[in-house]
Amino acid sequence: MSVTLKGGIPETILVVEDDRVVLKVVQLILERAGFAVLAANTASEASHFAANFAGTIHLLVSDVQMPDIAGPALAIKLKAIRPELRVILMSGQADGALLILNYGWHFIRKPFLPDMLVATVKDVLAGASREQGTDRFDTRL
Repeated sequence: MSVTLKGGIPETILVVEDDRVVLKVVQLILERAGFAVLAANTASEASHFAANFAGTIHLLVSDVQMPDIAGPALAIKLKAIRPELRVILMSGQADGALLILNYGWHFIRKPFLPDMLVATVKDVLAGASREQGTDRFDTRL
């Protein structure tokens, strides 16, 4: 089943993951589900896509912990370039979801089944944005 926008263009997802094997697996899962995927192994590659890709990037799927930048910091940086970008962060760490609560972004815990990833992506793309501005939180708790 293909996932396309009006006019037959597939929705584009930017996947950022420092582990090349995980990056390739996520890319294959999403491509087989009918999405167009931009795969980036570093924050620099992701920033390049965000700044230079001619079409719409509908969704960022990023690892939370990477050597060159944390996933939430990368998402903030990319949303400055592409404000319409929706965000799913993924992590194998049990406490990864806590980082996401501050932003209202979606989270998926690794490892995940392909069907779970695809369902989460479809839900995020189809649902109303639940994102919240980062300036609304008192972090002094």
